[in-house]
Amino acid sequence: MSAQPRRVRLKPWLLAQVSSRRYRGLQWVDAERKLFCIPWRHATRHGPPGLHDDDTVFKAWAAETGKYTEGVDEPDPAKWKANLRCALNKSRDFRLLYDGTKDTPVQPYKIYEVCEGSAADGDTPAGDDYCCVAEEDVSQLQKMTALSIEEPRPGADLLPPYPWPKEESAFGGARAEGPFAPLAPPPLLPAQPPGARPAPELPLAEPPAPLGALGPPGACPLPQAEQFIPDLLVSPHMLPLTDLEIKFQYRGRQVCALTISNPHGCRLFHSSLEPTQEQVELFGPLTLEQVRFPATDAIPNEKQRFYTHQLLDVLDRGLILELQGQDIYAIRLCQCKVFWTGPCASERAGPNPIEREKKTKLFSLEGFLNGLILFQKGQTTTPPPFEIFFCFGEEWPDQKPKEKKLITVQVVPVAARLLLEMFSGELSWSADSIPLQISHPDLKDKMVEQFKELHQLWQNQQRLPLPPRLEPGPPAAAPWALPQ
Repeated sequence: MSAQPRRVRLKPWLLAQVSSRRYRGLQWVDAERKLFCIPWRHATRHGPPGLHDDDTVFKAWAAETGKYTEGVDEPDPAKWKANLRCALNKSRDFRLLYDGTKDTPVQPYKIYEVCEGSAADGDTPAGDDYCCVAEEDVSQLQKMTALSIEEPRPGADLLPPYPWPKEESAFGGARAEGPFAPLAPPPLLPAQPPGARPAPELPLAEPPAPLGALGPPGACPLPQAEQFIPDLLVSPHMLPLTDLEIKFQYRGRQVCALTISNPHGCRLFHSSLEPTQEQVELFGPLTLEQVRFPATDAIPNEKQRFYTHQLLDVLDRGLILELQGQDIYAIRLCQCKVFWTGPCASERAGPNPIEREKKTKLFSLEGFLNGLILFQKGQTTTPPPFEIFFCFGEEWPDQKPKEKKLITVQVVPVAARLLLEMFSGELSWSADSIPLQISHPDLKDKMVEQFKELHQLWQNQQRLPLPPRLEPGPPAAAPWALPQ
């Protein structure tokens, strides 16, 4: 097990790492304007996992806050990155100015501004947290019981076969109808009175502002808090809502695992054809992440490899996983039949197919949160499910275990997994579970806290590698020669 999580002030720690130049790419862009750059490589776009994960600022933050212990915990670079991202988003001392991961083409770095005018101790309480969730009792989660719980209607999530896009939009492209037509995301909050601020929606990627056009540094605006939901749900930036973990298995053996982060979703396919703007009706929108099924070279059995190829050959058009608001939908375009199980699947016994060219809801964040509330209140014995399983070319579920199926794919909404871990871990105890008796800090206690921080920074500096020793060169001529 890892060490007990510790409360570490983000601002002094992170600025010390930037100034140290210890981590490649973590550096000042404009020291006077307090702008610094953090490398933000995505595993699916900038090389295979593990290539640059051995020594990163994300790993250092996890170790500093007690979330990771070398040699004890299993390395989890994606979770390390999520922890630091959440800490930066919660902190009032940093403001994200440019996110290159949302740009086209993708730029694997982000630029932050250090804000002035924050709390005198170097970090606001929002920036102190070592994870995405404040350490409050479970009653805060229970305030979300105002969310409505609706029983899914059979067939309500299926749309009729769609006419292919014909009408041109104002942007010059075809306006999608049928399965590609956007659906209104279900609200996370109950109906609000006129004039009330609506619940935030998932923002689309915005083009970055040129660095030279950035305004002068100033105090960061304080984040507005919602009354009925925890801080991490106030802004979509607090959770990786667009992140999907995808694992491919051939007859129970995992052959590929990756995480995609695309606000539109992805297309799982196997073909040598690349989609074009003129072929949207065949392969779906170009904005989707294109995820190809892995090769069959690792399959040892010749008969298994033959039948697997039979299925891959009819996966040219693929299966689309589309993100709409906080929900996930599937659209089967391929000739290969696809069966599935998941949170929104019907409870009927027997195989559960995905109808071709019809939109099927796979996951609802609202339904998951409602189930999480019931689990926290003790009204259910098991947490709500969030994993989605697909079986290609064979009926599922049936009497045969999925480990015996030729092709299966597991999809995990990362936000749901993190929510379950956070609420089941840090927030699962009520405030009166352990009545700790701690006095309010006085002036001397605050002085001791400052000494501890300085000592910690000094220890971090001692661990930094020494700068390379320069070889002595020829003596330079004296700039001022004395007259003879």
